[in-house]
Amino acid sequence: MKNRKIKIVALFVLLACTSCGQNQSDKNLKEDQAIANTKLSDNESENESLKDIIDTSGMTLQKRINVPDGFMRTEALETSFTSHLRNLPLKKHGSLVRTHDGQYKANDNVYDAVIDLPIGKRDLHQCADAIMRLRADWLWKNKRYSEIHFNFTSGWRCDYSEWMKGKRVKLINGKPTWIQSKPASNTPQDLWSYLELIFTYAGTLSLSKELVKIPLSQMEVGDVFIKGGSPGHAVLISDMAVNTSTGEKIFLLTQSYMPAQEIQLLKNNDNPKLSPWYSEKQAAILSTPEWDFTGNQLMRFK
Repeated sequence: MKNRKIKIVALFVLLACTSCGQNQSDKNLKEDQAIANTKLSDNESENESLKDIIDTSGMTLQKRINVPDGFMRTEALETSFTSHLRNLPLKKHGSLVRTHDGQYKANDNVYDAVIDLPIGKRDLHQCADAIMRLRADWLWKNKRYSEIHFNFTSGWRCDYSEWMKGKRVKLINGKPTWIQSKPASNTPQDLWSYLELIFTYAGTLSLSKELVKIPLSQMEVGDVFIKGGSPGHAVLISDMAVNTSTGEKIFLLTQSYMPAQEIQLLKNNDNPKLSPWYSEKQAAILSTPEWDFTGNQLMRFK
């Protein structure tokens, strides 16, 4: 009998404990659901904001990135560098950047889109190289071959118009010299071979010496924020829009980085609601995901 009473008491204790545990579990579950719902609501707000600016179905820079309310893209001729950049092909939304050896670059709040252009298999296509490449692609497409030239870090000017003639660069007594080596040719592969030579012997230091400083008030698409040296970095203004009421400028930035990697459209982590657009109000101390610039580092091709 005594044992039976003990069993009955134990059963009631077990039921009570189980009931308390269940109630606490229910409470925790409800709290977790409330937190999840709050986060979902926050994410929905962020996603709605993103939908206003990012059209995930767009497959060019201009079609993927909308301008915020109250802004209009600056006017541009069809043959301009601005139009060339706006029509850069993009990889599918959510794609990761690939490096020259096929590895992926994790997207740690760095980029919102990946430019769908080949970069070769050598560790050459880095920050300044990507900018020179985009400019050369545009000039070549418009048959402005004589304007395709960049300086080596030594200061020696390397013209694509000489490369087209079949000439190649040879170091004689440590100095670069043109030597006739091949038949004249001007194909996309010729341009790429020329650019890989440029990537090898040029960089942020040489490019910064070729460019001219521009006041922030005069910034345009195609201008470059650049810090020459080692280490150094450069990003390209690839699009621009203006507020039709206030005149405020906003702009998009693209970059490559180290090791050699695909060109990417940078996030604006200082103003996520505006991202990937940057405001000219941020340009005096420009903080990008992987490098900071100052306003006096804005430069332009001559």
